[in-house]
Amino acid sequence: MALLHAKAGEVVSVEPLGSELESTKTTTLVKTDQLEMIRLIMKSGKSLPNHTAPGILIVQCLEGRVLFKCLGETHELTSGQLLHLPQAEPHAVECLESAALLLTIMRAHSKNPPINKIDEASEESFPASDPPA
Repeated sequence: MALLHAKAGEVVSVEPLGSELESTKTTTLVKTDQLEMIRLIMKSGKSLPNHTAPGILIVQCLEGRVLFKCLGETHELTSGQLLHLPQAEPHAVECLESAALLLTIMRAHSKNPPINKIDEASEESFPASDPPA
């Protein structure tokens, strides 16, 4: 079964889960070539070892408490706080109190944006005396 992600223009709730936090699983909310948004659920006492993200990373604590280790420092994140890291920056997380984190990963744009083949091959792209073959 394919995972369903939010479509452009669709409203997605990221409000605190409260009593449902313990029974909720991590979910990818949005996924495109350039953007990924994940509601990461961590249980108290769990941790994520040092790792990197494939793009610029924004971490927002929706509820709970975590220790976020990055750039030689340790930050305690609580509800309503966020931080961001450059692409591929190593970081680790330790969960102090069951938490929901909103992770936003922004991947670098390609140096060569995709060509709109319809526009590229349209008759308007050619002089009237030189239509496409």
